[in-house]
Amino acid sequence: MRFVDEAQISVRSGKGGDGCVAFRRERFIPKGGPSGGDGGKGGDVLLRADERLLTLQDFRLKRSYNARNGQPGMGKDRYGKNADDLIIDVPVGTLAYEVHEDGSETLLADLIRHGQDELICRGGRGGRGNIHFKTPTRQTPRFAEPGKPAEEKRIRLELKILADVGIVGLPNAGKSTFITAVSQARPKIASYPFTTLSPNLGVVEREDGRRLVLADIPGLIEGASQGAGLGHNFLKHVERTRLLLHLASVEDVRPERPLEAFTLIDEELARYDQTLAGKPQIRALNKSDLLDEEAETALRGALDGLPDPVHLISTLQGRGVAELMELVWKACGELDEDAPEEE
Repeated sequence: MRFVDEAQISVRSGKGGDGCVAFRRERFIPKGGPSGGDGGKGGDVLLRADERLLTLQDFRLKRSYNARNGQPGMGKDRYGKNADDLIIDVPVGTLAYEVHEDGSETLLADLIRHGQDELICRGGRGGRGNIHFKTPTRQTPRFAEPGKPAEEKRIRLELKILADVGIVGLPNAGKSTFITAVSQARPKIASYPFTTLSPNLGVVEREDGRRLVLADIPGLIEGASQGAGLGHNFLKHVERTRLLLHLASVEDVRPERPLEAFTLIDEELARYDQTLAGKPQIRALNKSDLLDEEAETALRGALDGLPDPVHLISTLQGRGVAELMELVWKACGELDEDAPEEE
């Protein structure tokens, strides 16, 4: 399935049913009073987060969503039926913006939990029948109230992936191979940049039931914060991750400057959004299997002298991967402890 993280749709709630004008016409009651019932309420339009959905692709195929109208009132004091609400399922992590005529936008909903629903368009209230308008001086009201009109809005949907760990790094750093090794995700893997053209999600689960969601963010390059490469399309998916796992390839570093490959991505994250630069981060150099014994010894010596740890791994051979994941589990556990309790 193609990954789509933006779509624009039009939604319309239901119109309220009209109130009824009617009078009692029964035997032995020659002058029956008003008996027109109220109209039913029009259907609301709601968005609901569904964790089974991973993309907004469906909204590229269908762009218009209309709730049903309320039924009109009837005689003999019978009320019109309320219309059912229209519920539109979207992926968890979807933001909904109302697009105004002048092009400005207003955030309507931020759906971050499975099952969360948000009202987008309110259905019109049903009109009152003529039974409500009888007075001592007006015994036979020949009018009723029309139903309230529907609401109609243009909505822009934007999906920002919700994951515990965002795996970032230069193209061809081995991110897809890593997520394959530690989870059940099966992304496309090849030895050229930009193999990953959309974020991939992987789930790592422990025997005690704990689970982590990992997002393989497509390769970023210098200038990504200005839109270069895959740029803004995927930098936004980093925003909602709790922890960054920053992978670089040993091909991109020199022993005398082991942090060079990490600095470029860190700078792009900071230029895009300063909060990204402040996210907790674990760093690892991948593809250590490409080094001979002498080069690996030299690189390990350079890494040992750094104030912040950088871990040397080989995803292809599995060296250091389990130890790295233990650090990821530990860091996420500490974030859980520090997080404020949800009301």
